[in-house]
Amino acid sequence: MTDNNTLPIFIDTHCHLEMDRFSSDREAVIKRAFDSGFAALITIASDPASNEKALELARAHDNVYCTVGVHPHEARLVDEKILADVRKWAADPNVVAIGETGLDFHYDNSPREVQREVFTEHLRIAQETGLPVVIHVREAEEDALKIMSEEGVTNGVLHCFSGSPALLEYAVDKGLHMSIAGPVTFKKAVELKDAAARIPDDLLLLETDAPYLAPVPKRGKRNEPEYLLHTAREVAGLRGVTLSDVARITTLNARRLFGMGDLPQSGEITYSIRNSLYLNITNRCT
Repeated sequence: MTDNNTLPIFIDTHCHLEMDRFSSDREAVIKRAFDSGFAALITIASDPASNEKALELARAHDNVYCTVGVHPHEARLVDEKILADVRKWAADPNVVAIGETGLDFHYDNSPREVQREVFTEHLRIAQETGLPVVIHVREAEEDALKIMSEEGVTNGVLHCFSGSPALLEYAVDKGLHMSIAGPVTFKKAVELKDAAARIPDDLLLLETDAPYLAPVPKRGKRNEPEYLLHTAREVAGLRGVTLSDVARITTLNARRLFGMGDLPQSGEITYSIRNSLYLNITNRCT
């Protein structure tokens, strides 16, 4: 087994381990991640059936957590019973967030007005439960910003962040996290690369969105949590810091946002990045 003491510690904040594409080797995929120095994995529910699968997976594995909710593609399936189930499941200690939810106007698999209504309901459940919300936005920036502003969203993450300047400005203003995935390694992802360099240290997260969006040099293959290391190296280069720096800040941010594991007491100096001290009081460099 790999000696994890020599490896940077990462958390994949967004993967879909419950999906059928992992059915033949799910346990091996999880083992590879932990052998590669991962502290935790968060498997993300996306439809009514996957909520229960994600919960079962999280209950069966130490340091695997899950979210509950319905992806905008499946918003048309949501009724009062499903929303009640999401509220019920949210009380499980293995559940660390609501989602993924949001708006996807690229495919329009669900009517746009239904997506808006379901997104709003998820945001309200997150506020009721005190859990962060995992937000998906694709070709729906204006509508998403309007709904998030109306609902006062301040606790959550813009998953698979696109690099949008308007979303970046909103997230920084409201304290929302932004999660960088494999596309940051793509040559033409200029806007995303720029954003990955500029996101404040205390709002930066990493994810794979596995089995989707494998980073270079695995592009085109089925993605898995272990491949997060390629994304992390790219982000480190863009930010002018070490791989260990990226691991430290993103792992601390994930633990704080999702309430996973023990955290240092407020006020302790956690570590240094560049020529700055990273303080726990605000999670900001000073």
